[in-house]
Amino acid sequence: MKVLVVEDNQSLARNLVTFLSLKDIDSELSMNGRDALHKASVNYYDAIVLDINLPEIDGIEVCKALREKQKDTPIIMLTSRSSKSDVIEWLEAWADDYLTKPFDYDILIARLKSLSRRNLKNKSNTFIYIGDYTIDVEKVEVSKGKQKIKLSKLEYDLFKYLAQNNGRAVERKELYEKVWGEFDGDFMFSKTVDVYIGYLRKKLDRQIIETKKGVWYMINI
Repeated sequence: MKVLVVEDNQSLARNLVTFLSLKDIDSELSMNGRDALHKASVNYYDAIVLDINLPEIDGIEVCKALREKQKDTPIIMLTSRSSKSDVIEWLEAWADDYLTKPFDYDILIARLKSLSRRNLKNKSNTFIYIGDYTIDVEKVEVSKGKQKIKLSKLEYDLFKYLAQNNGRAVERKELYEKVWGEFDGDFMFSKTVDVYIGYLRKKLDRQIIETKKGVWYMINI
């Protein structure tokens, strides 16, 4: 899991990043709203922990801007306020959840994992259409017209994940984590993802998967 932590309180920000690391959760830190909006717009995160009171652009406006960009990344707001009007304002900005400061870090972790699972499930439609190809999620099949394309489990999982992120360049590290379900420090030296991209290109139209600067892969149909 990769989380963007947006918090301008240096002490709290450091504690959050350290705690997430202890729970084997990769995190990136942003300390103002403008930087957070940029990072969340161009990078992939499984969830965002977003403080409301931020320099430059406040958390509510960051949340609204991301939703306007069609970014559906789960967002948990951090706040010292919890009145009825406050909660309504956050929900109307399309935040997914909130925690009132001070909060229990273990509860934050549990909510992050819950929102991430829910978001992944929502992306699992019965059929995914990519150009001439159809991915049948329930039957775990890929076809081109009436012709079934025989893929291994890893080839299928890789193609499906890229298809679910159609139009977005996906980093090799993310594919390694999401498709293979693991991560280690040697991933940068591993050719596993590249090899399976090659397998897919042999079984599908070669041009269906683009390579971006050697570390990103993208379906753009």
